[in-house]
Amino acid sequence: MHADEPEHLQKPAIDLRLDPGIVGCVVVGGALGALARYGVSRVVHVPTDGFPRATFAINLSGAFALGCFLAFVHERHWTAKYARPLFGLGFCGAFTTFSTLAVETVTLIKDGHLSLGVAYMLLSVACGLGTSALGVRIGRVAAGPSRSGRS
Repeated sequence: MHADEPEHLQKPAIDLRLDPGIVGCVVVGGALGALARYGVSRVVHVPTDGFPRATFAINLSGAFALGCFLAFVHERHWTAKYARPLFGLGFCGAFTTFSTLAVETVTLIKDGHLSLGVAYMLLSVACGLGTSALGVRIGRVAAGPSRSGRS
């Protein structure tokens, strides 16, 4: 943007307009992701002093699914205008939960289960990165040969 350009030709630094279709996708995806997370938490029983396996499974499966999805979209050069906000931001964002991981870790430590709390936190981060990386690899394979010449 140049100061000598007429004002009507100058672009704003950030476009603050909201696309109603994209907002709708985030809302629908978020609602579905939150319901899915609630469903898993109702099926997987976790004792208050036990390993929080429901949140652990939710976060790992979400990291894997997001890695697969984003790699597939990237390899296919698919703009995914509505799919990214629906699945990536909405569903996966509401399905996975860092805040619950943090609260469960602090609660375990506060309740005298220091080694379990620390192990849960470290395993969650390490395994989350690992399942995400695995998802990326599988997403690339599922997308087929890359058009960009990469393998």
